[in-house]
Amino acid sequence: METSIIQIGNSKGLRLSKTILEKYHIKDKVELILEKGQIILRPIDSPRKNWEEKFKKMAKNKDDQLLMNDVFDDENFDEWI
Repeated sequence: METSIIQIGNSKGLRLSKTILEKYHIKDKVELILEKGQIILRPIDSPRKNWEEKFKKMAKNKDDQLLMNDVFDDENFDEWI
């Protein structure tokens, strides 16, 4: 499919048809991937979808423990004053 680059204020943009937006479930945002001489647009549904549910499940399974200490033995907090 060929499409034109259009002027949008001081920038340029790509206009996507309603059909394409609906077919690929593109709403407000897309992920732009630059790869091997190609530009790939990937729809972003909801970046944090179901996080609350997943965190509750982790807590229930006691899988929400720190993997490492949040304070290291060799930290010098005086440097931050």
